[in-house]
Amino acid sequence: MNRIKIIFLFSIVIALASCSKDDYRLDAQNIDPFVRFNFLTSGAGVPLEYPAVSTTIQPAASYENKSVKILKVPVTLTSTTLKTPVTVNFSAFTSGNPDTFTLEPASELVFQGNKLTDTIYLSFDKRWANKQTITLKLERASDENIHVGNLNTYAANDIFTINLQDISTTYTFPVKDFIVKGEIGETIDFKVNFPNGFFPSEIENASIFKFQNGFEYSLTHDDYGDNRSSITYHLKLLEDIQNDDARYETKINLINIPNYTATGNVGITVVKPIKSPRDIQANPASKFSDPANAFYLTYGEHWFNNNGTCSWQTFNALTFPVVVTKDNENAILYSDKGTANPNDDVYHDAFKIGFNVATGTNTVNSFGLKRWFSNENNSAAVSPGFNITSALEFFPANGNSKTQGTVLVIPQDITIGSSATNTHVIAISGDGTYKEISAGLYEISFELKLTNDKLFGGTVSTQYRMYNNRVYPKPAALNIPCPKEVTL
Repeated sequence: MNRIKIIFLFSIVIALASCSKDDYRLDAQNIDPFVRFNFLTSGAGVPLEYPAVSTTIQPAASYENKSVKILKVPVTLTSTTLKTPVTVNFSAFTSGNPDTFTLEPASELVFQGNKLTDTIYLSFDKRWANKQTITLKLERASDENIHVGNLNTYAANDIFTINLQDISTTYTFPVKDFIVKGEIGETIDFKVNFPNGFFPSEIENASIFKFQNGFEYSLTHDDYGDNRSSITYHLKLLEDIQNDDARYETKINLINIPNYTATGNVGITVVKPIKSPRDIQANPASKFSDPANAFYLTYGEHWFNNNGTCSWQTFNALTFPVVVTKDNENAILYSDKGTANPNDDVYHDAFKIGFNVATGTNTVNSFGLKRWFSNENNSAAVSPGFNITSALEFFPANGNSKTQGTVLVIPQDITIGSSATNTHVIAISGDGTYKEISAGLYEISFELKLTNDKLFGGTVSTQYRMYNNRVYPKPAALNIPCPKEVTL
C-alpha cells in the first residue's frame, strides 16, 4: 500500500525558529499520528490512482465529478508501523437523492501494520437528475492518540466533498479493424469503451449498434460485473466464408442513443480478405457495362410478393463501371482519349459496377428496390439510395477466370424516403455467384439483404438474378418465402 506524506518546508531564521502543532513534524520517530483524506488530482484534474503518486500535490478538499465510474477516495494515516489495527469511522451526507450512490465500506476504515492507506469506493447506481453534493467526514479513530485531520489549521482534510455535475456519457471503439480466417465458429473479441462509465440499466436493453452484415454471425457480451469502463463483445462466425477468391466484410457502427453519444472511432470493420490475387485482365465488370452507351441496361428478376403470391418479377437499371484513379489496385485503362498525355486517361475498376442515371436528378431502379415500397419518392434529393453507384463487386474464380466467380453486394447504407421529412437509412449487403451461361450471356445469382428495424423489423432478404442481355432464360420458381411491399 502506498504511503504518502505531504511535507511543507518553511524558511527558517535560526535565531527566531520555532515549531508548533500547525507544522508537520519531520521527525518520523516522534511524529504525532494523524488521519486525513488524501485525494490527489493531476494538473488536468484527473484523480491519481495507485501506483501513480505525488509528493508535491496538495490533497484536494473537493472534486467536480462528471463521471459515473467508481470514484476512489483514499484516506491516509500518517504514523509509524501500527502494532495493532486502527479503525476510523466516517459519515456521509448528500444534498440530493441518497439512492444515486453506495459506499464501500459504508462507515469504517481499517489500518494495520504497514497498511496506512484505505479507500472509500463510491459507486453510482443511477443517473442523478440535478447537481448535488456528497460530503464525507472523518469522525473518530479507535486510538485516541490519532488526530483526525492534518496537524494544521488551514487544510485539515478531514472533510471531502464530491460535487456531482452534469453527466457526459460517451462511448467509442478502441480498435477499428479485424481480420478473420472465415471458419465456422471462429470468434473475435472487441470492446466498447465508456470513458466516463455507464449505467448497466441504461445499456442492457438499448440498441447501440448499426450493422452492415456481409456474413452470418452471432454477437454476445460479457456480464457487466463491477466494471463501468468497457464492455467486451464476442462475434462468432456462423457460416463458412473461406472462399479465397472472395472478400467478405461486416461493419458495426455505434449510434447515438438517449444519454449516450458515439465519439471518436465509432465503427469497426470485420473482414475476410481475398487470398487469391485478382487479375484485372479478367475484367468481369466489362461484361455488365458499356461505357460507350450512356443508356446501357442490365436486366434482373427478384423473388417477390405479387398480390399474395411469390413470383419472379422483372426490373432493369442503367448500369455503369466505377471510375477510379490510375493508382487504384483494381484500375484498368478504359481510354487514353487519343492523346499522349497520361493525365487525361480514364480508368475503371475491373471488378465493380454501379447503377445511376445518365443525367438529371431522378433515380434508377437499382436492384428493383422501387417495388419494395408503396409510396417512395423517386427524386435523388429524397431517395439517393435508388442510385447505387458502387453496388456489386466481382471475384473471378482462381483470380483470373473470365467466365465465372463470386459476387458481393458491397455493404453500405442507402437512404430512401417518401418526402424530405420522412427518410429511412437501410443497410444493404449480400453475396452470390456469376457465370457465363451461354455464349456472351452472363447471369449473376445472389441474395440481397435489407436491414432497417422500423421498416422490416430487422433484416429481410430475397433471391436475385441479373443478366447482361434482355433475352435470357426465365429462372425456375423457388420454394422459399418472399418479401412484400412496405409503406415508408
